[in-house]
Amino acid sequence: MKIIIDDKIPYIKGALEPYAEVVYLPGNLTTRDVVKDADALVTRTRTNCDRGVLEGSRVKFVATATIGFDHIDTDYCRNARIEWTNAPGCNAESVNQYIASALCSYSIRKGFALRGKTIGIVGVGQVGSRVAKTCEILGMKVLLNDPPRQRKERSSEFVSLETIREQADIISFHVPLNMEGIDRTYHMADETFLRALKKHALIINTCRGEVFESTAVYSARRSGAISGVIIDCWENEPELDLELLKLADFGTSHIAGYSRDGKANGTTVSVRAISRFFGLGIDTWQPPGIESPVNPVIELDGSKHNLDVLLADAILSTYKIENDDRALRNSPQFFEQLRGDYPVRREFGSYSIRAGNIDPEMMGKLIKLGFKELKV
Repeated sequence: MKIIIDDKIPYIKGALEPYAEVVYLPGNLTTRDVVKDADALVTRTRTNCDRGVLEGSRVKFVATATIGFDHIDTDYCRNARIEWTNAPGCNAESVNQYIASALCSYSIRKGFALRGKTIGIVGVGQVGSRVAKTCEILGMKVLLNDPPRQRKERSSEFVSLETIREQADIISFHVPLNMEGIDRTYHMADETFLRALKKHALIINTCRGEVFESTAVYSARRSGAISGVIIDCWENEPELDLELLKLADFGTSHIAGYSRDGKANGTTVSVRAISRFFGLGIDTWQPPGIESPVNPVIELDGSKHNLDVLLADAILSTYKIENDDRALRNSPQFFEQLRGDYPVRREFGSYSIRAGNIDPEMMGKLIKLGFKELKV
């Protein structure tokens, strides 16, 4: 058996070598000629798994170590009897951490409090649900929009997109990329959508680049139709719109989900799926040696700051979006390299809080975010 693996997938080396010939390649070099004698692929979003790559090969299984799977031609795979799997939710908490850092950093930069602000969350799946919970902890009013869930669940917790456009100070998108149909999300944030924003909202994209119509977002930012924009996912990446980057409040290289925890989760799902499909007997495999944070203990003193400042301090102690923003602005031509060589980032659950003069309510909020309490 032969398995081709994207060489940027971490923690996987050694996992499948006892059972197969394993070849590691950059995603853009995983071509038709390369895969023709492979039985399985373990990939990321940078490899298009479609007829052009898979036809004529002996590939039986494709595992992508990502939430998104629009790089897999699922119709072709079904017709060609190629099974596939993705890793739903694998990096949801990582994106949640990114959004929390972005909101805290933006509020500090602009000099306003998040508490009391209204955020509209468009797409309430594994990521959107976590972001909603975090925003509630931060004292924000949360509006949820998810038409597919609303139709299925008939729940009153969801609101229309019109309500979000009228009431939201901030709008964060967490939708899959649907090119057509009733739930089309391609160019969801277009000129019509942006003109209808009553509060000139800050808009955030951490889902798919094509959800934003770049030229419309650029024009809206220049005209003041939106008050700000934070972009992690770009149209036509890695060839991003440099003029839009200049206008963005924060711009990063599609790394919102790039915590080590998220990467390890995606790898785990892929290895276990390969094992189950081919009967390898490693269905409970776990990745070895995930790096610890450099400073895993966060010191907080409640006598010096209020609740909102302490929450922001804790969040920003785990991840500062400014660092990734600076890296992209300095070297936008190295978009892919910034992703491939992304430094270690761990999620809230890898950190403990050593608290001084912090009441139980405050500690409870930190624990709800995922932090651990370090007992003194």
